[in-house]
Amino acid sequence: MKIVCYKDTILKAINSVVKAVASKTTMPILEGILIQTNDNEIKLTTYDLELGIEYVINCEVQEQGSCVVNATMFSEIIRKLPDSEIQIRLNNSNLLEIECEGAFYKLTTMNPDEFPELPKIEVENSIELEQGILKSMIRKTIFAVSTEENRPIFTGCLFEVENNKLNLVAVDGFRLALRSIYLQNKSNNFSAVIPGKTLNEVNKILLDSFENIKIGISKNQALFEMENCKVVTRILDGEFLNYKTVIPNNWETRIRVNKNNLQNSFERISLISSSSIEKEKKYPVKLSVDIGKVTISCTNQTGQAKEEIFVSSEGKNIEAGFNPKYFLDSLKVIDEEEIFVELGSSISPCLIKSVENSDYVYMILPIRLKE
Repeated sequence: MKIVCYKDTILKAINSVVKAVASKTTMPILEGILIQTNDNEIKLTTYDLELGIEYVINCEVQEQGSCVVNATMFSEIIRKLPDSEIQIRLNNSNLLEIECEGAFYKLTTMNPDEFPELPKIEVENSIELEQGILKSMIRKTIFAVSTEENRPIFTGCLFEVENNKLNLVAVDGFRLALRSIYLQNKSNNFSAVIPGKTLNEVNKILLDSFENIKIGISKNQALFEMENCKVVTRILDGEFLNYKTVIPNNWETRIRVNKNNLQNSFERISLISSSSIEKEKKYPVKLSVDIGKVTISCTNQTGQAKEEIFVSSEGKNIEAGFNPKYFLDSLKVIDEEEIFVELGSSISPCLIKSVENSDYVYMILPIRLKE
């Protein structure tokens, strides 16, 4: 095997596949990147037996061949080389030689025949949409995916197609994020829960462009296909939350507020909320709605803070407590200038919605305030 390519080209491929390298494994082969040539292309593959990523790039292939090289060592060497042309070749001793502007490295390799094949997926349902749209949908939901392994189903994001509408739903027991779009092409109804880890990596690979991505679903695997990249992942088993039954349809109090003003106030107030001497204690931020204004406040041993924002309000006056991080996580991914904040009572969920469209909803559970 002998190839010549530019650093930025191969580094982009390495950065895309490296997240599917196994970190803790008894199989050293899974700690490697499989490099294969095919005419004037090379394909880089990684697979940790749950997530697999393939990335194909065009380059000058002078001799065909394949090998597996330790991913960490290979990626770090390429990353630190000069921004120039790199020659990579497999010598007669099965050492991978890397040469660039006077720099020369030799790395041991592993037998490519021992590298496990990515699962062959028999796609039962599929959809296509623009990469930029999916990237936005993931960004606006992924933060609400659970990190607690005791409820594995919530460590993933629900992909649900219903009446040609794609819904992405993430929930962690304290909050819920829902983002929806209507698909351009006709699709069957289906649902699958994709691991949050996979979606984080897919999101890094996706371009903010009009180019399409195809998502294929089988019984227990999902496939994300782009022009030069393929991601294969398992689907999470279990029953996801019936989210439609937990999102309130009515509100008792609603405010219309500038998103940036609310976000800036929460960021400042959370300085007090998170600075408690008792680090294990979480102090809620209190949201008080009065006619034409909302007051955000917090008090603990460190001190107290209070800010008022003038808003357009409807309904009853109300007070409720919230984890400021949950509020901020949702506000940070909203692009619109104005939002609705809807409340039912001090102990019922709060909804954050766009004023201009109904394609996303964020729901946050309150924290009971001490008298």
